Amino acid sequence: MKIKKIPYDFSICKVADYSKVNTAAKYCFTGKTDEENSLVCLTADVPANTLERDDGWMAFRIQGVLDFSLVGILSEITGILAEDKIGIFAISTFNTDYILTKKENYQKALDLLDAEGYKILE
Repeated sequence: MKIKKIPYDFSICKVADYSKVNTAAKYCFTGKTDEENSLVCLTADVPANTLERDDGWMAFRIQGVLDFSLVGILSEITGILAEDKIGIFAISTFNTDYILTKKENYQKALDLLDAEGYKILE
C-alpha cells in the first residue's frame, strides 16, 4: 500500500458557520452535526470566524481510490501509530482516507509505516 505525503501545515477548527470558509481551497474538509461545524484546512486558509483551532498538524493519505468493500486499512495504520503513542485525526473521503498527526510526530509516523512495508511517496 502506498502513502502520499502532503507537504502543508493544517489546522483543525470549530467555526461559527461556513460562510467564510474557502471551499475552493486545495484542502477543505467540513463536518457538520447538531453540535458543531468542524473544518480541517491549510493553516493559511483558516477563516476569520473560527471559534477554536488547533494548529500544527501535517497529513498523508492512502494513495489511490479505495473500494468500499476494503476492510481494516485505516484500522491497521492507526494501530501501528497507536502502538507508538502517536495520536491521529482521520478523515475519510469518497476516494480514500487522510491521516493527520501533530507535526512533531509526522516523520516518526511515516518511518513506522515504512518499516511495516508501506511505500512512502513524496
